Amino acid sequence: MDFSELNEYNFEVLPGAAEKFREWIAAGHHIVITTARPESLRGMTVRQLGNAGFQCHQMVMGIGREERILINNNSSKDEERNRALAVSVKRDAGFVNSNWEEVGL
Repeated sequence: MDFSELNEYNFEVLPGAAEKFREWIAAGHHIVITTARPESLRGMTVRQLGNAGFQCHQMVMGIGREERILINNNSSKDEERNRALAVSVKRDAGFVNSNWEEVGL
């Protein structure tokens, strides 16, 4: 993959994404971003997100482009509450047409 044209100002913020991230941060959610970008692009990726107004708690980089499976245990205090929530979004489609309610967001 060619990342040579990436820089901290060469990116597009997808519709609804920044607003949804701010909503989640304000609600106290722990946000983990996953990306196939290699670890060598962490600094630039963090700057891109910051320039666009995004915040997150963790970023997992270099995880590949195939299916990603999230495994997380539920709380022993509330075994019915899911602590790992995920929604698949279409690439470059933004967040406005995603059904966040179906996973409790």
